[in-house]
Amino acid sequence: MSRSSEVPVFRHEALAVVFKIIRADDAASVLSVLAWQRARDPFADAWALPSGPVNEDETLGACVARHLATKVDLTEIAHLEQLETRSDPHRDPFRRTIATAYLGLVPSTAEPHLPDNAAWIPVADLPTMAFDHASVVASATERLQRKLSYSNLGFGLAPATFTIAQLRDIYSAALGHEVSATNLQRVLQRRGQIEATGESAPSSGSGGRPAALYRFSTRALAITDPFATFKP
Repeated sequence: MSRSSEVPVFRHEALAVVFKIIRADDAASVLSVLAWQRARDPFADAWALPSGPVNEDETLGACVARHLATKVDLTEIAHLEQLETRSDPHRDPFRRTIATAYLGLVPSTAEPHLPDNAAWIPVADLPTMAFDHASVVASATERLQRKLSYSNLGFGLAPATFTIAQLRDIYSAALGHEVSATNLQRVLQRRGQIEATGESAPSSGSGGRPAALYRFSTRALAITDPFATFKP
């Protein structure tokens, strides 16, 4: 019995779910995802995650970084990790496309220049998304929330230095529920994730005592409490 020498060839792309905490004036902070609006079919006018095909001579990680830099001018990411691979034969109506998704985090103070067709979109209020990208965002959100509970991944969303109140806002937005500033400080200090800088935030002019500034002990992923969960 002869075997065919033909090997099926599929398009393989890398796509990025990049999160940032956005705080509007006089409004609560929200977890937001980077997306761009498609100009052509399939899914013309729908929003999509940054993505693109993997070149023959590059790794998946290099591919996703390249597309972020060229499509949305995002070159500095605090954290990037592989999330999952999607292989549904019908996820792309034009051709069979396998996608490997990455989770990326950008500090709340970062202000990358975005093209006119790109925006930070609240995760809780996603518009119509192309392909299976809404589902990929949901998977990335779940991964982020789990890892915030048992690791120091908050460093990817936080600025270099911060007050405990600012960090509380970041965790509350990412987790989707209110977090006690006192409990957050106690837990993260006990785990050795954050440390005081010895400096204070600029005075707000209200006459109160300036808030102490903190930083993450390391800005690289570390599993500090594998069985922990932040609960409402």
